[in-house]
Order: sequence, then structure tokens, then C-alpha cells
Amino acid sequence: MLSSILKELRLEKNLSQQQLAKQIGVSQKAIDFWERGINEPKATYIVKLADYFEVSADYLLGRKFF
Repeated sequence: MLSSILKELRLEKNLSQQQLAKQIGVSQKAIDFWERGINEPKATYIVKLADYFEVSADYLLGRKFF
């Protein structure tokens, strides 16, 4: 779930993987792996991504509350 949400948010801001990687301090390859679901980011990077995109960590993780 995180992989598709991350890619959607990145594309909405017209960012390349390289640009996003630079903003949060990781490699472009890390972003690529996250978006393809090969790896998942550590909690510290989930927080950085949530802050950057101004969403909650729960949103990034695809959590929905009823």
C-alpha cells in the first residue's frame, strides 16, 4: 500500500525520484525500491515523507479508521 501511495504523492507534485530522494536524504534507488514494494522505509523516513507531503504516517501506510 505504501508503495502506490508514495508514487501517487510524488507524481502529484511532479517530482522525480531523484528530487524526492534529495529532499528526504536518501538515494534515488531507495525511493525506487519503496515505490516498487521491494523494501519499505524505516520509521524515520516514513516520518520524513509524511512531513514532506503534509500527510499523516497512517495515511502513507494506508491505514483507515472507521
